[in-house]
Amino acid sequence: HSFLFLTIRSNYRYVFFLTSYFLQLIFLPYLFILGKAVSRDGFPEIKDSSLVVCFGEMLIDFVPTISGLSLADAPAFKKAPGGAPANVAVGIARLGGSSAFIGKVGEDEFGYMLADILKENNVNNEGMRFDPGARTALAFVTLRNDGEREFMFYRNPSADMLLQENELDFDLIRKAAIFHYGSISLITEPSKSAHIAAAKAAKDAGVILSYDPNLRLPLWPTAESAREGILSIWDTADIIKINEEEISFLTQGEDPYDDAVVRKLFHPNLKLLLVTEGPHGCRYYTQEFSGRVKGFKVEAVDTTGAGDAFVAGTLAQLASDLSLLQDEDRLRDVFKFANVCGALTVTERGAIPALPTKEAVLDAILKSVA
Repeated sequence: HSFLFLTIRSNYRYVFFLTSYFLQLIFLPYLFILGKAVSRDGFPEIKDSSLVVCFGEMLIDFVPTISGLSLADAPAFKKAPGGAPANVAVGIARLGGSSAFIGKVGEDEFGYMLADILKENNVNNEGMRFDPGARTALAFVTLRNDGEREFMFYRNPSADMLLQENELDFDLIRKAAIFHYGSISLITEPSKSAHIAAAKAAKDAGVILSYDPNLRLPLWPTAESAREGILSIWDTADIIKINEEEISFLTQGEDPYDDAVVRKLFHPNLKLLLVTEGPHGCRYYTQEFSGRVKGFKVEAVDTTGAGDAFVAGTLAQLASDLSLLQDEDRLRDVFKFANVCGALTVTERGAIPALPTKEAVLDAILKSVA
């Protein structure tokens, strides 16, 4: 009896194996046709359809309590969490979107503080790593009378520069609708290799790639290395956001207000090129159309994080509906909303503390048309 039972159980296993095998052969091609990522076990990966994963640096900004003074003359500094990709992640969450952050901080008080800030702001921080041998990056930011900034960085090396490829959360990356990053993580190894591997994994999984170069010349060895580094990943991005200074830098001094100059930066596979102009709003370029959306007037206190707030306002909406990229009228509404996000951020000091909620943005828009 026991022999017969084992024989029957063995046959059932064989039949189950054959059935599973042929079902995968039949249905897998259709999964690929539908554009769904398929995991190693042959079943489709579950995507969070509106998740934006932000990759790169998170640090502490020290901002003078009085504007218009040099670092040496500033009497005191206010501590504020920052780092462009982290700002975007928090900005998206504040607006009611779904976001995650991947990066590395020091295994120190500042590092744990930053991880807690992400969690408090409803940002998924499972992709964060802590380095026991390097400190969390610091940046002292001087504010001129016009609210514009000058930077002094402390990162020799800081933990964000030491993120390795084997520390990446690839499952989180592949679940995203949009993968957003800057160029600072490209400056040194091993973060450069980690960056490239993360972007490739996202691209292979059908995730939209969003790129804000976020030019910080003092961090690069030379201006030429900065230009080469920023452009080295240019053609892989689906969405790129730049400002006038970055256009002039990348085109080696050409007019950033000339559409023909901007179009030189438009690569064949790019879905959207955005040019932010501070208080004057933004310009947008796609394969089919282009235009300008005027800014939202406020009294500037600190421009830190304004561009990141604009990116957050844009990506929060695109992540939930990528068809917006083909509809100019609806896309212009996205940029009106994003412009207000950026404007409200400059009314307070620091980046993350100043990022607005969706309610604050909508309230500002209503008041402006009242």
